[in-house]
Amino acid sequence: MIENTLWHPVALSHEVLNDEPLSAALLDQAVVLWRDGDGAPQAFVDRCPHRGARLSMGRVENGHLECPYHGWQFASGGQCVKIPAVPDFVPPPSQCVRSFAVKEAHGLVWVRLQDADKASELPAFAAETDGHLRKVNCGPYDVAASAPRIIENFLDMSHFGFVHDGWLGSRHATAIATYKVEPTDTGVLATGCKAVQPQSNLHSTSAAEVEYTYEVTAPYTAVLTKIPEEGTSRQGWREQIGLFICPVTPETSRVWFRLAVADFESSDEQLRDFQHTIFVQDQPVLESQLPKALPLDPRAEMHSAADRMSSAYRRYLKACGITFGVC
Repeated sequence: MIENTLWHPVALSHEVLNDEPLSAALLDQAVVLWRDGDGAPQAFVDRCPHRGARLSMGRVENGHLECPYHGWQFASGGQCVKIPAVPDFVPPPSQCVRSFAVKEAHGLVWVRLQDADKASELPAFAAETDGHLRKVNCGPYDVAASAPRIIENFLDMSHFGFVHDGWLGSRHATAIATYKVEPTDTGVLATGCKAVQPQSNLHSTSAAEVEYTYEVTAPYTAVLTKIPEEGTSRQGWREQIGLFICPVTPETSRVWFRLAVADFESSDEQLRDFQHTIFVQDQPVLESQLPKALPLDPRAEMHSAADRMSSAYRRYLKACGITFGVC
């Protein structure tokens, strides 16, 4: 599966501790996360190769991951370094647990289940390096919907007036102006996306037309960029919201948002609460969609001109060879 060679978020960085392991799941694979003696994150199959116990039920002891059943200890990289029942025995290289590649970025721990001939890069999030913008993570949300369905919802503006009436849209202003869609080296980009929004952020006082770009930067990642209004104090700043999804099973997902905003007045909790309000409006509709997997056959569902970005996303997934969460 091509999905195994991609980087996926699996947990917030602060959730992976130095003294105890954390259970996670990715692409139908149970994973255990922990930190070694240097504080570096590690990711293993969550199954001891000795007698199959969950390693996430164990502990971190002297920089090693210890199995809860017989106390076998594993070092970073997966090698067994201690078998308490035979303390003088030196485990050979064959006695190890399968480990995965790990990175930390955007406040998240990312895992890749399988190496590839062409090394994949983490999905881009340009605002991360902008020191003027404040970064806040929101989530996780556990959603009974496939990752591609959730991405497509994020890219869709024509639901604003119905799902987010009074917030991101209005039932009285539902027309979607023509926008441009083009392929990129890493996905799909939509520009000139405009909508009339009653409350696009915490400090909106009246309805206004806003402009966004939407970019798919990996099969299960998308980024919204707000184009600032001319003549405002924030002109030239490019606020962004990154949507990072862990595809847990073909029909369930774990979701995080990464805010990069020029709002220095609101608290972290106020920013999270606003994003929470928007997403919990989306979630029940997402979980109601059938099939839960995203259809890639253009004949499977009906389309309109307002759907050109989602249609381009479906073509991109098909061209990539994505099979997890689609049908």
